[in-house]
Amino acid sequence: MNLYLHGLGHFHPENEITSAFLEDLDIGTTDAWIMERVGIRSRRTTLPLDYIRATRNRDPRAAQEATLHTNADAGRRAAEMALTRAGIRAADVGLVMAGSSAMDTATPAEACNVARALGIEATAFDVNSACTSFFVQLHVLSLMRPDALPPFVLVVVPEAMTRAVDYSDRTAAVLWGDGAVAAVLSTSVPGPARILDVSLASSPEGADRVVVPRTGHFRQDGRVVQMFAIKKTAQLLSELQRGHRQEGRRLHFVGHQANGRMLDTVCRQCGIPGDHHHSNVEWYGNTAGAGAASVLSMRWESWTAHDDVAVVGVGAGLTWASYLLRFEGSA
Repeated sequence: MNLYLHGLGHFHPENEITSAFLEDLDIGTTDAWIMERVGIRSRRTTLPLDYIRATRNRDPRAAQEATLHTNADAGRRAAEMALTRAGIRAADVGLVMAGSSAMDTATPAEACNVARALGIEATAFDVNSACTSFFVQLHVLSLMRPDALPPFVLVVVPEAMTRAVDYSDRTAAVLWGDGAVAAVLSTSVPGPARILDVSLASSPEGADRVVVPRTGHFRQDGRVVQMFAIKKTAQLLSELQRGHRQEGRRLHFVGHQANGRMLDTVCRQCGIPGDHHHSNVEWYGNTAGAGAASVLSMRWESWTAHDDVAVVGVGAGLTWASYLLRFEGSA
């Protein structure tokens, strides 16, 4: 089946967690230490900076009350951009899917919260897989019968992982930023890009390697997860390179925005030149499931009909996924 992309949108909150801010928290980190290990200079947060400074976010439940942007608000902002770029109205959307690494509500579905914020009266449900949520949403759509779907589907991934970070833990504090991404998709209406070769796999044996408890702080087995992420990203990228490299088309790479140093390693292993690798992790941090697609969205006006983008994601579960985004010009 064909899966067309009509528009992407993104949102990053205004409050900035610089490395200097983290140094001032006196948690044993410096800008040089952070850049050497993860390649991140800055992050955005939905939380007030004074709140983080005063509380170190000791109680994630209180962070829900302190937040400046709910997931529904962040998702709405990203979705409005995607809808504008797609040239359709919210009323044209017949299905809303959402997913997040840190949901605002267990019930109702986050998709219902986002749809309500947009004034959309349509079927809405969650397809959630933490940092690979966007990939899994595409996978689910690719398995559906085109005749069973409405003309336009909206997928949204709002992420506010800073609310789940213990800001006395330097290993977590340096990584995370908040953001949201949204996409307008169709299986029946041609658009400026097609999504090809969607893949998804999981190893539930590693489910305890990355965890966000419902009322607790993020934790992970950092070394194991990083090695897993490098191995799987390089593997999936190599498969997309072999399967889709074409004369006259430029093959770009966008990976999960977890760690700049990890992405550098993958590019070296797979022979990706610097001008064909795109990321935003240095300035926005790890925005979980919103990361890779937000890179695509931030470059939306620069893609041409000669561009293919190999997009790879890894995340909790443990789960790994990929797709190829092929730009073909105006719909």
